[in-house]
Amino acid sequence: MTQNNSNDIRNIAIIAHVDHGKTTLVDAMLHYTGAIKADAGSMDSNSIEQERGITIYAKNASLTYKGHKINIVDTPGHADFGSEVERVLRSIDTVLLLVDAQEGPMPQTRFVLKKSLELGLSPIIIMNKLDKPAADPQKVHDEILELFIELGANDSQLDFPVVYAIGRDAVAKKELTDEFVNLDPLFDEILSHVEAAKPTREDDVFIAQPFNLAYDNFLGRMALCRVWNGSMEINKTVHILNNDKAPRTGKIIKIYSFIGQSKVEVEKASVGDIVMVAGLTDIYIGETITSDPSVEPLKSIGIDEPTIALNFLVNNSPFAGKDGKYVTSRQIRDRLEKELEVNVGLKVDFESGTGDTFKVYGRGELHIAVLLEQMRREGFEVQVSNPEVITKMVDNRLNEPFEEVVIDVPQEFSGAVIEKLGKRKAIMTQMSERNGITRLVFEMPTRGLLGYRGQFTIDTKGEGILSSRFIEFRQHVGVIEKREVGSMVSMENGKALTFALGNLQTRGVLYIIAQTEVYAGMVVGNTSKGEEMEVNPTKAKQLTNMRASGTDDMIVLVPPYTISIERGLEIMQDDEYLEITPNNVRLRKKYLTKTDREMAKKKAQ
Repeated sequence: MTQNNSNDIRNIAIIAHVDHGKTTLVDAMLHYTGAIKADAGSMDSNSIEQERGITIYAKNASLTYKGHKINIVDTPGHADFGSEVERVLRSIDTVLLLVDAQEGPMPQTRFVLKKSLELGLSPIIIMNKLDKPAADPQKVHDEILELFIELGANDSQLDFPVVYAIGRDAVAKKELTDEFVNLDPLFDEILSHVEAAKPTREDDVFIAQPFNLAYDNFLGRMALCRVWNGSMEINKTVHILNNDKAPRTGKIIKIYSFIGQSKVEVEKASVGDIVMVAGLTDIYIGETITSDPSVEPLKSIGIDEPTIALNFLVNNSPFAGKDGKYVTSRQIRDRLEKELEVNVGLKVDFESGTGDTFKVYGRGELHIAVLLEQMRREGFEVQVSNPEVITKMVDNRLNEPFEEVVIDVPQEFSGAVIEKLGKRKAIMTQMSERNGITRLVFEMPTRGLLGYRGQFTIDTKGEGILSSRFIEFRQHVGVIEKREVGSMVSMENGKALTFALGNLQTRGVLYIIAQTEVYAGMVVGNTSKGEEMEVNPTKAKQLTNMRASGTDDMIVLVPPYTISIERGLEIMQDDEYLEITPNNVRLRKKYLTKTDREMAKKKAQ
């Protein structure tokens, strides 16, 4: 297959806050240029991404417009997957910063823009969703400009071009007074603003750098690379350089280029192209692949540290092994090792725990929840402990991670939000109002945010938007009182019955429905008074020959607060595990009997 001349290649990434329309716009761009067929699937091809409506993994695609090849990387918008964005920005020449014309800049907008400006990139602003009823492009433009100035943008970066778009309708325009027709204004702006890829040296020494990893069951670890100089060819020996390791050699056995969303095998890749390579089994992100071992290695790619930690354990509940195919510590260990091949935001300590326990470090609750969801779909059973924030000592002082939290809520709910977050050691830094929506900005410890999102949904009746981003480590703020409810713990094995649940629902909120199999020590609900309570959800009504007036009517159960992986990670207590199997997610006590729980408390004291 013939390769594009390097003068024809433009490399861009599309970045934005979650749900501002990145993937929808990229899909429209690919359809418009014929890179993919109209009935082809979305860039969010992963089943979890499709269900959640968010991008989790950075993805590559390419299209051709007026004879120019444009490589596009679609990036995640959620802060938990920020490490994906950081790596992508090192491989491209410009970013398309997508901003919702109604919501304006949000926390992740700030995060990705800050990274882009630090790397010297000059973004193109795409103001998306102009068809929203409360869209205010002039005000949002001013907010974006303020954000650029606040983040220290230089004069060149401040002179950013703006394109107005409705990604869902595949239309764009350069001026607000123009009519929407098609996506030509966007593509023309890309070609005029983004420089074509150029070699970094005057010679033809081959130099490339991987910025992402993939795994193939037949080819093993694969690296997604940007070619910076020379050309890459198959079956050629290359040198791998790393500032922290001794140089080593390898051979590239396959090269895949991108056409649309599809990988196409090629024999050669030229300057500026983004390709996937196989054969370098121990390659890692940020290393330098070159034909000349004497060249200076490229600057390595930094990755932010994890902020939370939790234990993965072998499932040892009474229902262990009923659902899953993979239940042993060896199988869980192998799966985590495989995940480490591609998930660089994750760290696992295989040595500190017992043989059945592995300490896992991640970027946030969603980051860990997605991994657990993938594992359960593959047939794994696993238990996890309550997530804890990672602390560290700085100048002999205990420090913990802090987050910036931005909340948009209808005005009537703002009081409840401020009160709840105040108890969690949040400090309000900004408050503004627009179109009846109050925007609250807080800085608070990550510890205080853990377990709050579910409560936030209840307090705002589902009408609030909460976004957060990691800021830095700051001095530990002491005890945070978060738990306002206690656990309702089953003391019997069997099937939950309507009669018993009807009585229990008056004491709190249930997590289960009638006919659910339960075991002693399983958490079946919470108590509104905040005290742990042992209950019997299997209790049946005592049968007699007498009929009591009014008490034999049908019992109506309130719909339960169903436990999902994310909800479980939010609401579980320190003495509980979340049991995850292919078909069930359950909360349980670490010690199943009351006697064992009391003994464990005495030992802890």
